[in-house]
Amino acid sequence: MWNAAGRKPVLAGSALSVPRLCLGPVPSRRTLLGGGWRPRSADPVAELPGLIRTIDDRHGRVTRLMLGPAGWDSQPQWLSVAGRAVPLDWFPGQPAGLLTAFCNGDRIDLLVVPAGSGEAGALGAMDLAAQAVSLSRVPDILATFTSPAQATETEIELSVWESEGGRLASLTDAT
Repeated sequence: MWNAAGRKPVLAGSALSVPRLCLGPVPSRRTLLGGGWRPRSADPVAELPGLIRTIDDRHGRVTRLMLGPAGWDSQPQWLSVAGRAVPLDWFPGQPAGLLTAFCNGDRIDLLVVPAGSGEAGALGAMDLAAQAVSLSRVPDILATFTSPAQATETEIELSVWESEGGRLASLTDAT
């Protein structure tokens, strides 16, 4: 199958992954996000088809996805999902951690929790993004709830920077 631009879409693997997704009860114009999604990897060809199929079932046929390129291994322009080509738009200006799905003239904005985030933080972020009364923005949610699974000693030392004197505080000085 060829798309309108004359390019063949990337075919997803035959086994679609079940997305780790938390959607709000009903799309609302009063909230900023419709839910949260946590992909298992940074491979859009492996992760996006399952998400598209799930959104199809819940909100109607996905006609386009808009994402930021940060954090993804590749940026395919089209994916073949359920016998159709779904265009993917990659915008550097799109906030990291935000995915916009266009469905039958409507749209749903999803928080994208990085695949390497800790389990508890990821679940908290996805839950907040799915709340019908949430007015939290993507960067605020990600900064509050997610962190790498395990910080290295160097990262811990850098986070204990003294504001005066410009030297790193030792871990024993910080306690």
